[in-house]
Amino acid sequence: MHDSSSSYVLVVDDDSDLRELMADLLRGRGYAVEEASDGSAALAAMRSATPAVVLLDLVLPGCIDGWGVLHEMKTDPALSAIPVCVCSASPVRLPAGTTILKKPVPFSELYRVVESHCGGSRPQPS
Repeated sequence: MHDSSSSYVLVVDDDSDLRELMADLLRGRGYAVEEASDGSAALAAMRSATPAVVLLDLVLPGCIDGWGVLHEMKTDPALSAIPVCVCSASPVRLPAGTTILKKPVPFSELYRVVESHCGGSRPQPS
Protein backbone atom coordinates (compact mmCIF):
# COMPACT_ATOMS: atom_id res chain seq x y z
CA MET A 1 0.00 0.00 0.00
CA HIS A 2 1.10 3.57 -0.65
CA ASP A 3 0.65 6.60 1.52
CA SER A 4 -1.52 9.29 -0.03
CA SER A 5 1.44 11.63 -0.57
CA SER A 6 3.28 9.24 -2.88
CA SER A 7 2.68 9.15 -6.62
CA TYR A 8 1.69 5.80 -7.96
CA VAL A 9 -0.24 4.31 -10.84
CA LEU A 10 -3.35 2.15 -10.45
CA VAL A 11 -3.81 -0.37 -13.29
CA VAL A 12 -7.37 -1.73 -13.53
CA ASP A 13 -8.04 -4.54 -15.98
CA ASP A 14 -9.66 -7.98 -15.70
CA ASP A 15 -7.20 -9.43 -18.24
CA SER A 16 -4.48 -10.55 -15.85
CA ASP A 17 -1.85 -10.91 -18.58
CA LEU A 18 -2.37 -7.36 -19.86
CA ARG A 19 -2.69 -5.88 -16.37
CA GLU A 20 0.52 -7.57 -15.20
CA LEU A 21 2.37 -6.58 -18.38
CA MET A 22 1.45 -2.89 -17.98
CA ALA A 23 2.28 -3.01 -14.26
CA ASP A 24 5.64 -4.72 -14.89
CA LEU A 25 6.56 -2.22 -17.62
CA LEU A 26 5.79 0.71 -15.33
CA ARG A 27 7.59 -0.84 -12.36
CA GLY A 28 10.58 -1.37 -14.65
CA ARG A 29 10.59 2.39 -15.25
CA GLY A 30 10.58 3.04 -11.50
CA TYR A 31 6.90 3.66 -10.84
CA ALA A 32 5.00 2.34 -7.85
CA VAL A 33 2.06 0.38 -9.23
CA GLU A 34 -1.02 -1.20 -7.71
CA GLU A 35 -3.27 -3.57 -9.65
CA ALA A 36 -7.02 -4.19 -9.49
CA SER A 37 -9.02 -6.74 -11.48
CA ASP A 38 -12.48 -5.28 -10.92
CA GLY A 39 -14.27 -2.03 -10.16
CA SER A 40 -14.82 -2.66 -6.45
CA ALA A 41 -11.11 -3.34 -5.89
CA ALA A 42 -10.19 -0.26 -7.93
CA LEU A 43 -12.41 2.02 -5.86
CA ALA A 44 -11.10 0.53 -2.62
CA ALA A 45 -7.51 1.11 -3.77
CA MET A 46 -8.26 4.74 -4.68
CA ARG A 47 -9.89 5.35 -1.31
CA SER A 48 -6.91 3.84 0.46
CA ALA A 49 -4.29 5.99 -1.32
CA THR A 50 -4.63 8.52 -4.12
CA PRO A 51 -2.99 7.42 -7.38
CA ALA A 52 -1.35 9.91 -9.73
CA VAL A 53 -3.35 8.30 -12.56
CA VAL A 54 -5.71 5.37 -13.07
CA LEU A 55 -5.36 3.20 -16.17
CA LEU A 56 -8.90 1.83 -16.49
CA ASP A 57 -10.45 -0.87 -18.64
CA LEU A 58 -14.20 -0.37 -19.16
CA VAL A 59 -15.19 -4.04 -19.35
CA LEU A 60 -14.78 -5.42 -15.83
CA PRO A 61 -16.45 -8.32 -14.00
CA GLY A 62 -18.74 -7.94 -11.01
CA CYS A 63 -21.33 -5.34 -10.24
CA ILE A 64 -19.09 -2.31 -10.92
CA ASP A 65 -17.64 -2.10 -14.43
CA GLY A 66 -15.38 0.67 -15.74
CA TRP A 67 -18.35 2.93 -16.43
CA GLY A 68 -19.45 2.43 -12.82
CA VAL A 69 -15.95 3.34 -11.62
CA LEU A 70 -16.06 6.54 -13.70
CA HIS A 71 -19.50 7.40 -12.31
CA GLU A 72 -18.44 6.72 -8.72
CA MET A 73 -15.31 8.82 -9.17
CA LYS A 74 -17.31 11.70 -10.62
CA THR A 75 -19.76 11.74 -7.72
CA ASP A 76 -17.22 11.25 -4.90
CA PRO A 77 -15.34 14.47 -4.04
CA ALA A 78 -12.42 12.43 -2.69
CA LEU A 79 -11.97 10.71 -6.08
CA SER A 80 -13.21 13.27 -8.61
CA ALA A 81 -9.83 14.94 -9.20
CA ILE A 82 -7.94 11.70 -9.92
CA PRO A 83 -6.92 11.59 -13.60
CA VAL A 84 -8.17 8.59 -15.58
CA CYS A 85 -6.85 7.09 -18.78
CA VAL A 86 -9.31 4.61 -20.26
CA CYS A 87 -7.67 1.66 -22.04
CA SER A 88 -10.22 0.19 -24.45
CA ALA A 89 -10.28 -1.88 -27.63
CA SER A 90 -13.48 -0.24 -28.89
CA PRO A 91 -14.22 3.41 -29.62
CA VAL A 92 -16.16 5.07 -26.83
CA ARG A 93 -17.41 8.52 -25.88
CA LEU A 94 -15.91 9.58 -22.59
CA PRO A 95 -16.42 12.47 -20.20
CA ALA A 96 -14.41 15.60 -21.04
CA GLY A 97 -10.88 15.46 -19.71
CA THR A 98 -10.63 11.67 -19.84
CA THR A 99 -7.73 10.33 -21.88
CA ILE A 100 -8.16 7.18 -23.96
CA LEU A 101 -5.58 4.69 -25.17
CA LYS A 102 -6.73 2.17 -27.75
CA LYS A 103 -5.83 -1.46 -27.04
CA PRO A 104 -3.40 -2.87 -27.79
CA VAL A 105 -1.74 0.05 -26.01
CA PRO A 106 1.59 1.09 -27.54
CA PHE A 107 4.24 1.15 -24.79
CA SER A 108 5.40 4.64 -25.82
CA GLU A 109 1.86 5.99 -25.35
CA LEU A 110 1.51 4.22 -22.00
CA TYR A 111 4.74 5.83 -20.78
CA ARG A 112 3.73 9.24 -22.17
CA VAL A 113 0.40 9.24 -20.35
CA VAL A 114 1.86 8.08 -17.05
CA GLU A 115 4.75 10.55 -17.22
CA SER A 116 2.34 13.40 -17.96
CA HIS A 117 0.43 12.66 -14.74
CA CYS A 118 3.47 11.92 -12.58
CA GLY A 119 5.12 15.29 -12.98
CA GLY A 120 6.74 14.70 -16.34
CA SER A 121 9.65 12.68 -14.97
CA ARG A 122 9.69 9.16 -13.73
CA PRO A 123 10.81 8.35 -10.21
CA GLN A 124 14.11 6.63 -9.62
CA PRO A 125 14.01 2.96 -8.67
CA SER A 126 14.77 2.39 -4.99
